[in-house]
Amino acid sequence: MCLALPCRIVELLPGEQAMVDVAGVGRQISLALVEEVAVGDYVIVHVGYALTRLDADEAQRTLVLFAELGQAAVQETRALSA
Repeated sequence: MCLALPCRIVELLPGEQAMVDVAGVGRQISLALVEEVAVGDYVIVHVGYALTRLDADEAQRTLVLFAELGQAAVQETRALSA
């Protein structure tokens, strides 16, 4: 299964690179596949490449859903372990 995550650009770097915030962790990505992004924009990132820009509201809704899925997985694992 492949997963692409919404990430917020925190710094633009030389050579079509950027630093993004992924749940509080910084990660360097490539911007070679997207145009006209700025610090504060959200992008969908897959295997180190920004694939497209994403509206901030949609990014937040998606991140909330991922958090809910993570919590559900933890609860299911605990229930199966009990």
